[in-house]
Amino acid sequence: MQRKAIVIGATGLVGQHLVKQLSELYDTLIVIARRPPRYINASMRFYQLNDFDNLSEVFASVGADRTTDAYSCLGTTKKQAGSDEAFRKIDHDYNVNFAKLCRDKGVENFFLLSSMNADIDSRFLYNRVKAETEQSITALGFGQLVIFRPSLLLGKHKGRPLESIGQKAFKLISPLVSESLSLHPISAKRVASAMAMSAHDIYHRRKYRTEPQIEHTEIIENKKMLAMTRVKK
Repeated sequence: MQRKAIVIGATGLVGQHLVKQLSELYDTLIVIARRPPRYINASMRFYQLNDFDNLSEVFASVGADRTTDAYSCLGTTKKQAGSDEAFRKIDHDYNVNFAKLCRDKGVENFFLLSSMNADIDSRFLYNRVKAETEQSITALGFGQLVIFRPSLLLGKHKGRPLESIGQKAFKLISPLVSESLSLHPISAKRVASAMAMSAHDIYHRRKYRTEPQIEHTEIIENKKMLAMTRVKK
């Protein structure tokens, strides 16, 4: 069976690493984004989308089906979005719409990049919206939904000065901080690796499964991602 994947958020901090890793796992990699990802190879099909409000129009021609795994690394900040409403539209509405389109095409496996602080009762908009997005996508009934909740992401954040300051501070104390701590920052590349590893594991388990697939949601917290991607010395 030909393996196929579809990705949104491919030009972000995690997404740019993810597309490179997924290109080695899948026969066809479909990328929908406003601009081409940095990494492109022969297996990749790029669909340019200037406005995610028009996602359904582009999606109709991408050929997603039950053999397709879907990934979303799409996200922003209130500062980048410009307002609470714009932030929620990107982080919640666009993600949920993408997931619905995938589900309507029969996609069974969905991999969502969220945040360690996702909390429906949080007083912070960012955390609440992340939790709402998780809940909305869970309700769609994917056979396998895997949610990734990283801590502070290490990498170059364009337009995110507070996270850049946090990274610089962490570099000073990192030799003293154990990766066993749940709040330990994690590189974007390692998050992408955890997402790709999870999909690869599901694929191999599915190959040998004889019973019908039962809806299952798995949340992979930061600590587990660190353990999954730790390089043995």
